[in-house]
Amino acid sequence: MRALIQRVSHAKVSVEDHVIASIGPGLLILLGVGHEDGEEHVQFLANKIADLRIFEDNEGKTNLSILDTGGEALVVSQFTLYADTSKGRRPSFTKAALPDTACPLVDCFVELLAARGVPTQNGQFGAHMLVEIHNDGPVTIWLEK
Repeated sequence: MRALIQRVSHAKVSVEDHVIASIGPGLLILLGVGHEDGEEHVQFLANKIADLRIFEDNEGKTNLSILDTGGEALVVSQFTLYADTSKGRRPSFTKAALPDTACPLVDCFVELLAARGVPTQNGQFGAHMLVEIHNDGPVTIWLEK
């Protein structure tokens, strides 16, 4: 499982010109699911992200987690995080899990993050989404389990 997280001042997701999710300060999480991923991968990443200290304290040091700041999370499923560009010019996505496997794991991730106390919204699995990101810092971190 792969996550690309961005600290944001705000972010939103639209589908067919309708905003379906919108958050204030917090994290935008682009989440990719691979063939071999399971619930243990979901639990690991949800806990890691909830506790990751990437927000600034009063002294400007990155000592605070999203839980400490009361921030929100927006999770967007992104199978393209499993793109293989090692051959040719067209990416291969064969390492990404099929929707029947990936969708329940993305939903589980959203539920676990919310259960940890992070107000969490998500995009629409499989839809063509427009994602508006206001990266704060910028801070962008790659996580993989």
